[in-house]
Amino acid sequence: MKYLDLGKTGYRISSVTYGGVVSASVFDDVDTGPGGQEWSDRWVSWAVDQGVNYFDVAPTYGNAELLMGNSLRPYRDKVYLACKTNLRRSAEAFPEMEKSLKLLHTDYFDNYQIHGLAAMEEVDIAFGPGGVVEMMRDMKEKGIARKLGFTAHSEAAALRAIDLFDFDTVMFPFNWHLNMEHGMGNALLKKAKEKGMGILGIKSMIDRRWFSKEEKHASPYPKSWCRPFDIENETELLTAAIRYTLSLGVDAIVPPGNFEHFKFGVTHFDEIASKPFSPEEQAILRARLEQVREYPFLEPECWEL
Repeated sequence: MKYLDLGKTGYRISSVTYGGVVSASVFDDVDTGPGGQEWSDRWVSWAVDQGVNYFDVAPTYGNAELLMGNSLRPYRDKVYLACKTNLRRSAEAFPEMEKSLKLLHTDYFDNYQIHGLAAMEEVDIAFGPGGVVEMMRDMKEKGIARKLGFTAHSEAAALRAIDLFDFDTVMFPFNWHLNMEHGMGNALLKKAKEKGMGILGIKSMIDRRWFSKEEKHASPYPKSWCRPFDIENETELLTAAIRYTLSLGVDAIVPPGNFEHFKFGVTHFDEIASKPFSPEEQAILRARLEQVREYPFLEPECWEL
């Protein structure tokens, strides 16, 4: 496993991180297949054995906090633990944060993040009087959160958040489709690097949105919010897409919520990262873009700066 500096946080983290949805057995009203505490224990133990040392979860990930929290108990002092809140006001977020600490069997987070900023209105609430940022500042002062970050799906909202607060990390969809077609993420990458922020890339293995709930439920990967490239039949596309994201300059990738793609990322990362993104892969992804252009997985307003 390769390790990279997560910006100026002082953390050296695994290049592939563990998304808590992998542990969830109850998620998004979908039959996720094998799951439960036994499976979460297996997956977390395997991840730690492979050198993965950054684990990220959120209260909105079904029962992931409960299961992953139990699985991590033997390893808490060996890993970085990140959590999130998608609530925008401190009064609501505080009891949720306390519940997360309890479920995860810890008295601090290595990173605590605002989750899923998607509109300017959310930024205004989060940073305004009584907003969740007030709670996060207090958490850092008291040592409950050692670092602070945010995740976003709107680049405009992300850039505004960086202007308003000195965050340590950002998690964002640095995806071949959105970047190649719309340049999404370029301005954010530039500003985040200027500030020395740690950069975590989601959606590196994603092809397009699901056509329907039926398609999602019938797929081998029902815990992924969007359709990932198929591991067995689209390996060339999958590898090219990961290498595209790495070429943008992210510090680490966060695979989709199913164990299969997480395992693929862990076992193939060194091989993928050892070669630069090539003109041949550019052509492969360009051809794929022609096929999936009309099926983006984010709303158009998220592309606009």
